[in-house]
Amino acid sequence: MPTEERHITVCISTFKRAVLLKRLLEELDSQFTAGLFTYSIVVADNDSEQSAKQVVTEFSERSSIPVIYCVEPERNIALVRNKSLEYATGDFIAIIDDDEYPTKNWLCDLFKACIASGADGVLGPVAPYFETPPPDWVVRGRFFEKILEIETGCPVGLLNTRTSNVIFMKKILLGEETPFRAEFGTGGEDIDFFMRMMEKGCVFVWCKDAVVHEYIPAKRCTRTYQLRRSLHGGINSLKFRAGRLRGIIKSIIAAPVYGLALPFLFIAGQHHFMKYLIKFCAHSGKLLALFRIQPFKEYK
Repeated sequence: MPTEERHITVCISTFKRAVLLKRLLEELDSQFTAGLFTYSIVVADNDSEQSAKQVVTEFSERSSIPVIYCVEPERNIALVRNKSLEYATGDFIAIIDDDEYPTKNWLCDLFKACIASGADGVLGPVAPYFETPPPDWVVRGRFFEKILEIETGCPVGLLNTRTSNVIFMKKILLGEETPFRAEFGTGGEDIDFFMRMMEKGCVFVWCKDAVVHEYIPAKRCTRTYQLRRSLHGGINSLKFRAGRLRGIIKSIIAAPVYGLALPFLFIAGQHHFMKYLIKFCAHSGKLLALFRIQPFKEYK
């Protein structure tokens, strides 16, 4: 690919996280490129009151990195991701969340891995940084680590895909009027996206050096939050058309098995107990969705 075509658009979707967004933009301002590419930034605000506008404006006034600010007023994670992609001009698109910040070589590591592997996209590790010291079960269970124990260039399976640290070639979006589907507006939009890309034959690989750090507030380190999130994820998973019947059958078998095993896992340690209690909630959520039972109000 000619040098002049090597441009990356970094897409950020944000919602009322001005302080975290400011730090992210500051880290993006000094990305090492090794002269291999140029890059720009798109910030899509999902707040109709445009709470991120001032942060982006102040950044654009002092930075040499081109940045575009846009707004998606309807509260929907899929729609705001699509809004950011509308303004992406690069041949490559990188996506990072507004509660993360990258290492200095982040973009360069992703880009080089993509070129070297010939893959359609590359994912990297997400390491947590906690607001307050987390409970022991959180640390021992590694609940917030999104790190694969594989080498750079190895394929990434569907269940390990996400949009919290990824680069992909823009051309894979051809024919996709809405890359992220609005029905996944409360979550699961990334798995749905990667599922459809893989069905088209796209290949995604790993880059172990392209690390980003994710801010973990104290409230997310509670059992209640983790179980509610898992239950919600199980409910959302029934929206996936592919493998739906197989998933339902698996949950019908797995939910009671995990339920019966929980007392014994409690003795084995809290990190083991929580790991499988979370799995139990995910399968239970799928079964609740099957019978159209909504245990709590969905985010809108």
